[in-house]
Amino acid sequence: MTDRQPTPRRRVPNPARPVRPGGNDRNAGNGRNAGTGRNTGNTASAGNGAPRRPRQGSRPPGRGPRPAPGRPKPLRLGSPRPRLRLISLVLTLVMLAFVVRLFQVQAVDADAYAAKAGKNRYSTHKIAAERGAITDRKGVELATSVDAYDITADPTLFTREETKVKDAPEQAAALIAPILDEDADAVAKKLRTPGTRFTLLARRATPQVWKQIKDLRATLAEKAEADPKAANVLAGVMAVPTSKRVYPNGDLAAGILGWVNADGKGGGGVERQLDKDLAGKRGEIRYAQSGGRQVPTAGSNEKPAVPGSDVELTIDRDIQWAAQDAIAEQVRKSDADRGYVIVQDTRTGEVLAMANAPGFDPNDLSAAASTSLGNAAVQDAYEPGSTAKVMSMAAVLEENAATPHTRVTVPNRLHRGDRLFQDDIDHPTWYLTLNGVLAKSSNIGTILATGELGDTQKQANKVLYSYLRKFGLGKPSGLGFPGETKGILAPPDKWSTSQQFTIPFGQGVSINAMQAASVYSTIANGGVRVEPTLVRGTKGPDGRFTPAPAPRTSRVVSQKTARTVARMLESVVDDEEGTGTKARIPGYRVAGKTGTANRVDPRTGRYHGYTSSFAGFAPADKPRVTVYCVIQNAKRGSYFGGQICGPVYKQVMQFALKTLQVPPTGGAPARLPVTFNPGQPETPGRPAGSGTPRR
Repeated sequence: MTDRQPTPRRRVPNPARPVRPGGNDRNAGNGRNAGTGRNTGNTASAGNGAPRRPRQGSRPPGRGPRPAPGRPKPLRLGSPRPRLRLISLVLTLVMLAFVVRLFQVQAVDADAYAAKAGKNRYSTHKIAAERGAITDRKGVELATSVDAYDITADPTLFTREETKVKDAPEQAAALIAPILDEDADAVAKKLRTPGTRFTLLARRATPQVWKQIKDLRATLAEKAEADPKAANVLAGVMAVPTSKRVYPNGDLAAGILGWVNADGKGGGGVERQLDKDLAGKRGEIRYAQSGGRQVPTAGSNEKPAVPGSDVELTIDRDIQWAAQDAIAEQVRKSDADRGYVIVQDTRTGEVLAMANAPGFDPNDLSAAASTSLGNAAVQDAYEPGSTAKVMSMAAVLEENAATPHTRVTVPNRLHRGDRLFQDDIDHPTWYLTLNGVLAKSSNIGTILATGELGDTQKQANKVLYSYLRKFGLGKPSGLGFPGETKGILAPPDKWSTSQQFTIPFGQGVSINAMQAASVYSTIANGGVRVEPTLVRGTKGPDGRFTPAPAPRTSRVVSQKTARTVARMLESVVDDEEGTGTKARIPGYRVAGKTGTANRVDPRTGRYHGYTSSFAGFAPADKPRVTVYCVIQNAKRGSYFGGQICGPVYKQVMQFALKTLQVPPTGGAPARLPVTFNPGQPETPGRPAGSGTPRR
C-alpha cells in the first residue's frame, strides 16, 4: 500500500463576494472562525461576528453582479398603464362623437338628410307646354308651334381621356357646324367648356337638322365598333325635344302678332299681350336616376303639361294682305319713312286689318331693323291734320251752331291771337257753305265755325275739348295693345294762344292711327263709339271657345248729327271741288276726308316733312267698313293726303267690300252745296262766321 499524498483543496471564489484587485481571492479578514478554523464565506469579523462594513465601491449582497466597466446600463421598461388609460380615453371620445353624430343624422336631422338623399337620387325635369296657335277670324293659322330640338353636348365626353383622340372637339365641330349653320371654332370652344356636363350648341333646331346629326353619329358609331382605333367623336352630342314658334305667312300681320323671344315668352304684340293664355302650364316629370341616367325599374311620377289656348283674332288674312301690299307699295313709291293702314268693321268695332310698312319677319328677327319692330299704327303719336276736322264739324252740328248750308266767308288770311292763319293754297275770298269748308278742307273756315261753339273763345275751347275726349282722344283706344300711345291732348286751360285755333283743324294735338280710325267708325255707326277689338275669343285645350268680353260703347253725337256729317264727307269725294276725288269707288257711295299736316320729326322734335292721310267709310249711306291710311314724310312726288293716300284707301276699300260681299246700296249721292252766291239771300239758319274775331 502506497502512501498517498493528500490533494490540495482548490478554493472556489464566492460569486457573492467581489474579487479583490490584484488577482487573489483572499478574504479581507482570512474568514476563519476562531473556534473552528473553517472558512465560513461570510463577512463577519473574527472573534465577535459583527457585520463588516462593505468596502467602498462594492455592491450590496443579493443584487447580482456589477456590470463591467464601460458597458451601458440596461434599459428599464416603464409601466404601460398610463398609456393604456390615455388610449382608452381617446377611443371613448371618438366613439362618443360617432354616437352623437349618428343620433343627429338619424333623429334630429333625419328629414333634412332624407330630402337631400331624395334630391340626389331623384331627378326632376320640366315638361314644356305646347304654345297655343293664333288664327284669323276664319281659323287660318297666323302663328303656330312645331316640333324642334335644342342641340346640346356633354363636354366631358370630348376629352382626350374619354375619346382617345387629341382634337375630338375640333373634329366634332367640323362635322356638325355646317349642319347647324354655325362657326366651327365657336362650336369647338363650346365642346371644350371645362367644369360642366352641359353646353347648348343650337336652340330650336328643326327635326331635319337633328336627323342629320343623329344619322352621322350612328355612322361613326358603326365605324368605331368595326375598328377599335376609330372613335365616335359625336357620342357626346344630344338633343332635347322642344318646340319652335313659326309664322307661316312671313311678315303678314307681324306688327299685330309680335314674336316669341329666346325664353319662349311673348316679346311683342298679341304674343305678349296674351302670353298667359297662349303659353299654357308647364308639366313636370320625376324619376330615379343613377349616374345621370334614368333607372327603368324604379318608375316615375309625371305631371302632364297643359297646352296653351288658341287665340282667334278679328283679323281677316286676305284683307290684311291687301292692306299690307297697298301701303308697302305706296311707301316705296313715295320714299316715305313709314305708313300704316287700318280696316275696321263699323258696326262691331272689330279690326279687320292693321298693316305697317316697312314690316319685319318674326321668323327671323336678326334681319329686322329696330325701327320696324312693333306696331306703329298704335305706337306712333302724330298730328292728324285735316282728318280731325270731322270732329270739329260734328261738335258744331251737335251744338246747333250751324248747319251744312250755313254760309262761311273764308278770307285768304285770318288773324287770330298771335298768328296769321292761311289755307294750304293761296286763294281769293271763298264763299263756302259749312259743307264746303269740309269739302275743300279750309283751315280758316274751320276756325270760324268752331268759334261759334261758345260766347267766348275759352268757352268754345271747353266745348270742343269735351267732344274730342268723347271721340277717344287723349286716352287708350281700348285695344290694350302693348306699347300703345294715348296721344297728347292738353286740357283747354293749358292750350296756348295758337293751339286754340290750330286744334280745330288737327294741329297741336297728337293721336295714333287706331284712334283716328275709331273716330270715323263712330260717325259711320250713327254716333255711337264702339271700342276697337283685335281678339274674338280663345279656344282652350278642351276645344271650348270662349268669346272675348263685349267692347264698351258710348254715344258721342246724335244719330242725326252722325248722318249729316256722313253726307258732308261724301262731298269730299264725290264733288269735283272736293279734295278726295281719287278715293272714288265706282258703284259705291264713299265718305272720306283728306289730311296733310306738318310732321314733328321724332329725332329733332321740330317740324320737318308732312303727315299725309285719308280716312273714310263705305257705303256712305249704309256704312260697313272704315279704312284709314297714313304715310309719314313722303319725299318723292306729292305729299298731299288726297293724292297719295286716296288711292291706297280706294284699293283697300274695294278689296274689303268684295271680300265681305257688301253690295252697293244704289242710293243717290247727297249732293250738298259747297259754295254759295254772296248776291243771293242765305237759307234760314245761324251763320257760322263772318270773319269777326272772338274775344
